[in-house]
Amino acid sequence: MWTSIINHQNHHYSLIFYFIMILFTIIISCCFPYVSCYSNNSTTSSSPRLLCLPHQRSALLQFKHEFAFQKPNFTSYRRFCSRYDQYSFYTDIFESYPKMKFWKAEKDCCSWDGVTCDFKTGQVVGLDLANSWLQGPLHSNSSLFKLRQLQEINLSFNNFSFSLIPSEFGQLSRLINLNLSFSMFSGPIPSEISFLTNLDSLDLSSFEGYDETTLLHLTKIDFTNIIQNMTNLSQLHLHQVDVSSSIPESLANLTSLTSLQLGGCGLHGQFPENVFVLPNIQSIHLPCNYLLSGSLPQLIEPSNSLRRLALDYTNFSGELPETIGYLKSLNELSLRNCNFVGPIPPSIWNLSELTYLQLSLNHFNGHELPSTLGSLAKLTVLALDSCEFSGEIPLSLGNLTRLEYFSLSNNSFSGPIPASLGNLKQLQDLILSINSFSGQIPSSLGNLTVLKVLDLSFNNLGEAIPSFLFMLPSLNRLYLRDNRFKGSLSIENISSSQLEVLDLEDNKLNGQIPQSMFKLVNLVYICLYSNDLSGTVELSKFAKLVKLQMLWLSFNRLSITNLSTTEVLPKFQTLGLCSCNISEFPNFLKAQDQLESLHLCDNRIEDQIPNWLWGAKGKMKLDYLDLRGNKLHGALIVPPLSISYFYISYNNISGGIHPSFQKWSNLKVFDISNNRFGGTVPRWLCNFSSSLEALNLKRNNFEGSLHQMFTCGGMHNLKFLDLSHNQFQEQLPHSLVNCSELQILNLGHNMISDRFPFWLQNLPELQVLVLRSNKFYGPIWDPNKLLGFVKLGFVDLAFNNFDGSLPSEYFRNWGGMMVKDVDQKKPFFTYLRDSSSKYWIDFYITSLVIKGVEMEDKTISSAFTSIDLSNNKFDGEIPSSIGDLRALVALNLSSNRFTGTIPSSFGKMKELESLDLSNNKLSGRIPQQLADLSFLAYLNLSRNQLTGPIPQGGQLDTFPSSSFEDNPGLCGSQLSSKKCDAKETPISDVESDDSFTWIPIVMGYGCGLMVGFIIGYVTLFQQGPTALFWSSFMGSKNHRKNAEEIRIFTVVIDN
Repeated sequence: MWTSIINHQNHHYSLIFYFIMILFTIIISCCFPYVSCYSNNSTTSSSPRLLCLPHQRSALLQFKHEFAFQKPNFTSYRRFCSRYDQYSFYTDIFESYPKMKFWKAEKDCCSWDGVTCDFKTGQVVGLDLANSWLQGPLHSNSSLFKLRQLQEINLSFNNFSFSLIPSEFGQLSRLINLNLSFSMFSGPIPSEISFLTNLDSLDLSSFEGYDETTLLHLTKIDFTNIIQNMTNLSQLHLHQVDVSSSIPESLANLTSLTSLQLGGCGLHGQFPENVFVLPNIQSIHLPCNYLLSGSLPQLIEPSNSLRRLALDYTNFSGELPETIGYLKSLNELSLRNCNFVGPIPPSIWNLSELTYLQLSLNHFNGHELPSTLGSLAKLTVLALDSCEFSGEIPLSLGNLTRLEYFSLSNNSFSGPIPASLGNLKQLQDLILSINSFSGQIPSSLGNLTVLKVLDLSFNNLGEAIPSFLFMLPSLNRLYLRDNRFKGSLSIENISSSQLEVLDLEDNKLNGQIPQSMFKLVNLVYICLYSNDLSGTVELSKFAKLVKLQMLWLSFNRLSITNLSTTEVLPKFQTLGLCSCNISEFPNFLKAQDQLESLHLCDNRIEDQIPNWLWGAKGKMKLDYLDLRGNKLHGALIVPPLSISYFYISYNNISGGIHPSFQKWSNLKVFDISNNRFGGTVPRWLCNFSSSLEALNLKRNNFEGSLHQMFTCGGMHNLKFLDLSHNQFQEQLPHSLVNCSELQILNLGHNMISDRFPFWLQNLPELQVLVLRSNKFYGPIWDPNKLLGFVKLGFVDLAFNNFDGSLPSEYFRNWGGMMVKDVDQKKPFFTYLRDSSSKYWIDFYITSLVIKGVEMEDKTISSAFTSIDLSNNKFDGEIPSSIGDLRALVALNLSSNRFTGTIPSSFGKMKELESLDLSNNKLSGRIPQQLADLSFLAYLNLSRNQLTGPIPQGGQLDTFPSSSFEDNPGLCGSQLSSKKCDAKETPISDVESDDSFTWIPIVMGYGCGLMVGFIIGYVTLFQQGPTALFWSSFMGSKNHRKNAEEIRIFTVVIDN
């Protein structure tokens, strides 16, 4: 038995042995061909044969000597990579070195760094010189083009000195991959590129920010040919190449396409929708094609291919499809600043693979942020700015522990900032500005140890600014402006602080500036503007902050001392010392040769402007100078030619405008108002037509005609013109119509004698028109001239000699004061700013009469709309179309000759705060609708011929008797001397509508009475006692109701 068992086991082992041998044989037979093939192709082959062909080695060495080697500017590359989220590029650049520098002639060229050979033939088939520090032009006769067997070329991230891309690339017909990206090529891309029909990958991307001469261009024909000829393309990258054409539909035929990058190509027209559903597409990157339109298609079935979709700054529109949730593999969704509308589909919050979500600046419907957003655990970037979100931030967002960038700016969030945000330990940027958050800054934010940027500006946050913010070790920028922070500023334990920007503008901080602030040695920007800080500040303290460039201390209760310090102060670029009790020009400014913006307004400086202020030997770079509200005197010294913004109003400077000013070529704002300048306005002032945006000569002694001021054909960029409170005469020059960008025109308080300038309606941007207190005359309408001030929101024609009536349709085309939905009303006036949005121009209107008070220098609010036609000779009825101006805030028609009744349509102006119709010849009753104007704070109907009872209820009950006096036929509780009799009971809402008449009701009662008699007769004689009882009961109720209505009707008839 044992023998049989042993034999059985031996047989079993034999089978195992045979199986192992067979398997080993299969492996050997499979592996030997692989090893043989590998040995024929590997660049590490130990074959003794010299594989590099001599003529190819010679060509490569010649190519090496065509260039210099220069280390790249890592800072500029870092900015680029961070902007486009290409940090891997930066790593490659930072670790780069000059590969060709180490090529040695005595070595096999197939072993050279960046060279790939086919060892079956010895041909060079690949050349990868990306990030190799190459410097110099690539010429068409370059030895590179001798290497005709090349299949791959990568010359990305070098510097070819803006040379042309040689057409000889088109001769390399075996090319499969061509990458010339970000290597400083310029000019037209040669047509021959489209001959490379075997290409699998084409990358000609370029940097942005260069002028027209350094851009890469691709014609529409060549763009189309590339798409049609290269049918095998899997990657097409033309970032920042100027294509400036539409995209051919044939792009959707590239079924192998995996990556499409056409950002900043100037594309327009409709994007082919089928590209989104290509079977292999993984990345679609189209940002900064501002005229490229399209929409996202409804997906039929789930897709696992698309991983990146970036449409930022395009004209894509429509609603986001609910099926966007089918893109289960999506890592990046970036739709910033498109025109998408409607709700954000809930399926977006289920895309669990998302790491980058950017939906800012679209037109989504208002809604609350769902708590399911907290389940997107892989998110590193979340940006939902300007998406009309409201409500509170869900606590679940504290689960997004990988977040590095988080922004909810410019929404309508409210409530406290959730403490759960302190869980986001990887967060580097937290931006919650322009919302309505309230309460305190949660202490849990002290856990954010890698936080670099914290922006909580423009909220309702209060209490003290927590000191732990200054202990965050990585915090670089802190923005807390425009909140309600109060108390003293506490800055402690700051030895490790990296803080560079500290912006606390417009809060309620008090006390002194803490001495510890001067230990924040990395500070570049300090803004304490408009608080309640007090005490003395020695300027020499700022000498410790050697990196400081911008300092704002304006509009506190500070006193700056030691202005003649010999300490070496930082080289300021911006210095704001308005309202700092300064009585002389600070001597330390003599050494500030880097100063670009200087603000010394609202101080007590009485000197003349010293010559040294402009800098020694013309070195001053000053661009912005604000000396308003001092006591400067003497003649005006011409500032340096670098000045663009010049404010010197509210001083005592006299004389004329010096001819040297005409040398200014960059002047944008020229404000010399409220001084003692005189004479005529120089003719050369119109030479600023190419630059000047705002001209303010208000309240001086200028005289003469305005015609010479506009003889140059107009100041085409002028947006603000205030010539009020001078002595200008004659007529308005028609050439003013050439100022096509004009938004504000104030000619009030002069002696201009002219008819109404109908031609001003040809100024398409005009929003404010003031002709007050001149000698204008005649009607302000012409039946042959349709008046249409489409953007006009503020009109003041008071104190002139205008006459005639206003047609009923007169105000129909004043679109700037009409809104269908007052709740969605936009501000009518766009404040004037320069292109960098740094500088504001306040508009001060002259002698604005509102709420019965004449107010000098009333700043116009961005949403303030007003009409003032008072103190003229207008007659006829007040047009009912005024009631269509539903955005109107103030209306003054007083001291004219208007007749007729007050239009009941005034009740539609729900925003009205001030109404003055006094001193006219108005008659009839006061419409009940005025009681519904809930914002009405001032009313004057005195000195008219109004009659009847004053309506009761609403705002009308709040006005004094002076609002209604000198109307002999008027009565009411507001007039203590004349109460209404019982028969003059004030009318109710039912009878107040002018369009309501009682005649149909009387006729109805008559018919009803006859029908009632007939029905009653039939009921009485044909029904039983029960029916008679109910008929009698109901009849008595109806009788009581009818009697009450008839009583009201009788009162109305009697009155």
